[in-house]
Amino acid sequence: MERPLLVLGSRMSPAVSDGVYREPRVFEAKIMNRLLKTLLGVCLALLLVGCKTHYIPNTDVEDNEYNQRVIDFCEEYRKAVERQNVAMLLKLADKKYYEDGGNTDSMDDIDYAGLEDYLKSKFRETRNIRYEIRYRQIGKGRKNVVYVDFTYSASYRIPTHQGEVWRRKVADNRLELVPHGESFRIVSGM
Repeated sequence: MERPLLVLGSRMSPAVSDGVYREPRVFEAKIMNRLLKTLLGVCLALLLVGCKTHYIPNTDVEDNEYNQRVIDFCEEYRKAVERQNVAMLLKLADKKYYEDGGNTDSMDDIDYAGLEDYLKSKFRETRNIRYEIRYRQIGKGRKNVVYVDFTYSASYRIPTHQGEVWRRKVADNRLELVPHGESFRIVSGM
């Protein structure tokens, strides 16, 4: 067995580990490096946990008070569609409501005055609506317009010459809202 070397003039005795001589400062530096790496890892883990974005349940939307208010309003809209409640949908619509149908044909454009007839005609053709929404994003545009991008799944029964038949449609849509007191009104997207 080898004897550790005596280091003269050193304030600390030499470190021996597994029979290998190490200078005291080298040994201390290795311990400090391990300690610093461990502390750095713990700090990074805490930072990642602290910065994790929280989402409103069953959405891709960041959880905050404003976004929750927007989604609560949109849920009123969703429930009114399921109940085929034309009066409630008109209440949720702004007087400046306008829908261009997504094309250049002005014949299918709908404004607030034509919204009631449009909704009644659509609901007259359907039975038992189930309308599910997955909210994807909430954003703000010009003139205080709030954009709510979502994917919907609509299941409904329609009467045919063979009896009532179930249909399903899945698509992306955007509701455009404007602030109205503590709530909102829909200006486009129904």
